[in-house]
Amino acid sequence: MNEVARAVELLLAGDVIGLPTETVYGLAADATQPHAVRRVFAIKGRPVGHPLIVHLADQSWLDQYCVGDLSRAKCLANAFWPGPLTLILPKNPARVPDEVTGGLGTVAVRVPAHPLALEVIGELGRPVAAPSANRFGAVSPTTRDHVVLDLGDRVPLILDGGPCRIGIESTILDLSRDQAFLLRPGAITAEQLSVVLGEPVLENDGQGPQAPGTLASHYAPHARVVLVAPQDLWNTVRALMDGGSVGVLALSGAAPPAEFGIVPGRLDAHGLVRAKELVVYGVQGGIEAAAHDLYAGLRALDEAGCSVIVSPLPELRGIGVAVLDRLERAAAPRPDQA
Repeated sequence: MNEVARAVELLLAGDVIGLPTETVYGLAADATQPHAVRRVFAIKGRPVGHPLIVHLADQSWLDQYCVGDLSRAKCLANAFWPGPLTLILPKNPARVPDEVTGGLGTVAVRVPAHPLALEVIGELGRPVAAPSANRFGAVSPTTRDHVVLDLGDRVPLILDGGPCRIGIESTILDLSRDQAFLLRPGAITAEQLSVVLGEPVLENDGQGPQAPGTLASHYAPHARVVLVAPQDLWNTVRALMDGGSVGVLALSGAAPPAEFGIVPGRLDAHGLVRAKELVVYGVQGGIEAAAHDLYAGLRALDEAGCSVIVSPLPELRGIGVAVLDRLERAAAPRPDQA
């Protein structure tokens, strides 16, 4: 039996699998089986009222799992699906269990742009509910190894689809109201959505349905995260170095001053450059590369034992808005530290 057939067998039996997508790896269950969905919450340690994203095989499934006027949704689906766009729509209560939506009357849906994910969902013939395959609130996984590290033998099968192409979670757009509201930024920007819709896409007003990945503290490593203006990066590092090992998430690829003793290009197996108490994870290639490597960098610096991770603020163009969103949530005060 090949791995896709094994994945489908497990899902039909009410079990869970690790599933690659173009954004991050998901912890997937058959979205039509309430007991299977409850397993996802238990494995992640996720609050049961926090809704999940439902992944469809193609946009023709919208009419089965959503109700009401879907014309705006189908317009966006034509433009961006398969792809990193999640739409919040009124749900079909006969098809979507309350366990998936946290009891809400809306459901978050998308069609992933990863051939392995699409093959599994297509063979299953049902959508999967799939949040990120990690412990709730922690750094999302972008490789199979990340899922193994986080969830280990709690997941019977983790499919390997290689590193995720985009590396951060999907854009979430609320279409359950008369106006369109951006609930979570991602690779598809508000400007792109507005052009296709022919109407403004508004900032989250906090009055709509709860959406995945929008809590104040989320995507967080064990280390404390400090955000600074790019020009203040190395002065901030100097000030922190007396307190233990300091990690730097060098989004712009800027080399540290010579005084730190870092030799550019001398990377270890985790892509890190080290000198005494300083550990640098450098990113080359602009804001898209910063998004792609964000979670890998946070994980690598965490595993290196850094007590604090310093990151410069990203440039706010394109996917940079989403990178800033993830960094701000990673740096936010955590419930266990209150």
